Amino acid sequence: MSSLPPTGRDARFQLIPIPRSTAMIWINLAAALIVSAIGFGLGFGQGMKAQDVIALTVVTVAVLLWLLNYVVVISETRAADAAEAAVAAEVAGEPGRSAGVWRSNRVMIIAMGLLLLAYLIAAASVPSFRTVTYLIAFLVLEAILLFAFKVSGYFAHGRSAFIGLIVLVALVVISSFTIEGFLSGTNVKAVLLFAAFLGIACIGQTLVALMGGLDLSIPFVIGASNIGLLFLISLGVPSFVAAGFVLVLGGLIGFVNGVLSYRLQGQALILTLGTGFAVAGLTQILTSIGSAYSGNVFGTVPAWLQNLAAMNGRTFGLAFPPTILIWVVLAIIVIVGLRYSAYGRYVYALGGNRRSAKLIGVSEFKYWTLAYTISGVFAALTGSLLLGWSGGGFIGVGDPYLFTTLAAVVIGGTSLMGGYGGYGFTVIGVLVLQVLSSFLIGIGLKYEWQQFIFGLLILPMVALYGRAPHIRAQV
Repeated sequence: MSSLPPTGRDARFQLIPIPRSTAMIWINLAAALIVSAIGFGLGFGQGMKAQDVIALTVVTVAVLLWLLNYVVVISETRAADAAEAAVAAEVAGEPGRSAGVWRSNRVMIIAMGLLLLAYLIAAASVPSFRTVTYLIAFLVLEAILLFAFKVSGYFAHGRSAFIGLIVLVALVVISSFTIEGFLSGTNVKAVLLFAAFLGIACIGQTLVALMGGLDLSIPFVIGASNIGLLFLISLGVPSFVAAGFVLVLGGLIGFVNGVLSYRLQGQALILTLGTGFAVAGLTQILTSIGSAYSGNVFGTVPAWLQNLAAMNGRTFGLAFPPTILIWVVLAIIVIVGLRYSAYGRYVYALGGNRRSAKLIGVSEFKYWTLAYTISGVFAALTGSLLLGWSGGGFIGVGDPYLFTTLAAVVIGGTSLMGGYGGYGFTVIGVLVLQVLSSFLIGIGLKYEWQQFIFGLLILPMVALYGRAPHIRAQV
C-alpha cells in the first residue's frame, strides 16, 4: 500500500492535509511557530497564567499549521486538475493551459498577505493592539477569509458580494469580543447612522458605475450643499424651500456631468472631478462674501433637520434618527427598481453592451444623463443631512466620500466596467466599511491609518471581480 498522500480531488477531503511538497510543510511549520511565538511572548507580557499561555500556543500551532497545509493541498490539487485538463486537451487535439499554484490562488494569497500586513502595521503603531486577544482575532479573520474564498468558488454569480458578506460577519464577531460596548445600542445606532449617510451618497455612484462611469464630484457636491443650505437659511429663505432648491441644484450639477461626460466619452473621471472642484470653489466664493471664514457657514439649523440626522433624533417616537429609516426605504426602492423596472433593465443593458442596447432602441444619452442627475440629487441630499448631524456648515464635510463611495461600490462587488452588480451589493460594501471604521477607531487607529487599511481591503476585492470576464466579452 502506498504511503504517498492522496492526490486529485480526494486530497481536499482528508482529515489531516499533508502537502506533497516537503519544503512547503517546513515553511508552514515555520510560519505557525513564528506566529505562535509572538502569541507566547504577548501572553507572558500580559501576565497570563503559564498553563493558559502554553495551551493557547499549542492550539495556535496546530490550527495554523492545519490551515496552511490545507491551503497548499488545495492549491496543489487545483494545479494537478489543471495539468490533467491540459493533458486531456492535448490528447483531444485542443490547446491546453496549466495554471500553477500562484496563478490559481493569487487573489486569496494577496488578500491574506495584505491582511497580515495590516495586522503588523496595527500592532506596530498601536501598543494596545499587541495582545493575545487581537492576535487570536487576526487568526480568526484569516481563517474566515480563507473559508470565504474557498466556498465562494461554488457561486457562479456574486462571488465578491458573498466574500464581502462573510467579511462583514467576521468583523462584527471579532469587534464584539475585542471592543467593549461594540454591540451596545448607542454604538449600533451610530454605525447605522454613518452607514446611512454613506449609503445614500452611494446610490448615485452605483447607478453610474453600472453604466461604466464614475462620479468624482460627489464629495464636492456634498460639501457645497452642506454650506449652501445653511447659507440660504441664514438669508431668511424658508428651510423647506432652501432644502428643495439645494436638491434641484444638485440634480442640475449631475445633469451637466452627464451631458459633458457623454459628449466626451472616456473622460468621465477627470471631467466630474473638475466639475466638483468648480462647484466647491464657486460655493465658497458666494457664501464667504462679507465673511472672514471661507468654507464655513454659521447659523441655526432648523429643528426638523436636526431631528432627521442627529444621534438623538426620533422616528415616530422611537429613539433612532429618521435618516436610518430614509436609507432603508431608499435602498428597497433602488434595489427593487433596478431588478424589476424598465429603467433597471436598460441600465444593465447599456452597462453590459452599449452597442446591443442601442440596436434595440435604448437611448444611451437619456439613461446616462439620468444616472448622473440622480447621483447629483443624492449627493446634495447627503450634504443636507450631514448639516442636520453636525449643526454647522463646512465645505470639507464631503472629503471622506471621495474614497468611501468608490470603496463601498467595489467591496460590494459592483463592477466599475458596468453591467454587473447592484445597490444590494453596495449596501454590503457600505456596512463592511462602516463596521471596519468603527473597529479601527475602537482600537485607537488614526484617520490616515484607517484610510491605509481601507486601501488594503479594496485591492483584493478589485482583483477578485477583475479576474472574471466582463459581460460584454461573453455576449
